[in-house]
Amino acid sequence: MQNETLQNWLSDGPLLIDGGWGTEFQKRGLPLGAHPDLWNLDNPNAVKAVAKSYVDAGSDIILTNTFGSSRFVLANHNAADKVAEINRRGVELSKEAASEATGRKVRVLASVGPTGVMLALGDVSPEEVYTAFVEQIEAQKAGGADGVVVETSSDPQEMALAVKAAKSLGLLVVASGTFDSGKKKDRTMMGATPESFAQAAEEAGADAVGSNCGRGIETFAEICSRMKAVTSLPLWMKGNAGLPKMVDGATVYDQTPEGFAAEALKVVAEGASFIGGCCGSNPAFIAAVRAALDAR
Repeated sequence: MQNETLQNWLSDGPLLIDGGWGTEFQKRGLPLGAHPDLWNLDNPNAVKAVAKSYVDAGSDIILTNTFGSSRFVLANHNAADKVAEINRRGVELSKEAASEATGRKVRVLASVGPTGVMLALGDVSPEEVYTAFVEQIEAQKAGGADGVVVETSSDPQEMALAVKAAKSLGLLVVASGTFDSGKKKDRTMMGATPESFAQAAEEAGADAVGSNCGRGIETFAEICSRMKAVTSLPLWMKGNAGLPKMVDGATVYDQTPEGFAAEALKVVAEGASFIGGCCGSNPAFIAAVRAALDAR
């Protein structure tokens, strides 16, 4: 049933996702090193403003400020007791922004990032990680999420636990890996290739699979092509704005909105059903991709 829903979403062609959130928060005063997810409670107007900026730029799908809102991550910020509150509010803020779109439907996929614990080292059991994902995603569902994206994944085992948690709650789920390691910079930190990650996501029950972060958008056509060769799932691609450089102590990305949009069209040509931006991209980048998609 979920897959049918996803096919309905895609009936009008590729869907545009949002762009980076972290730098947008910094522009609005988030101190370096502060945990952005706490802003769902402490500065909700700023969180909604970032979500709304992507709605206004033309995104069909926006995410939520819940990437680091599992109990494992929140424990590092003395907020493990606020898992339900932070996740539910994060979704509600994006839903409020999405509801203000004029003349079109904008959907909200709740962001689920890595827990930061290493299953391979036996620090925690798979059961504990699964339980944490269920807790997080349950709250996201309560907030009204249209689905979940398990993103920036490096460990296929952890990704599969998150996917299964989302499916157990009846939610549509995208699995997205980050491929920036190994000799060719085409593996996750845990050694998964685009092919093996896509196959693991499909086996776990994901409704779509793809990649985000790690490298510039110019490398995503190849990732997309490699995944397409091994899976029939819709493909989700969210690349960075080129490569970061340090200029006067600040991180600067060398890609322009127009250059990003041109590369994004190449990724769509390779079969991406969902296209957006990650680190270094902002609403201007997403607006440029919107214009390029509409002009096709």
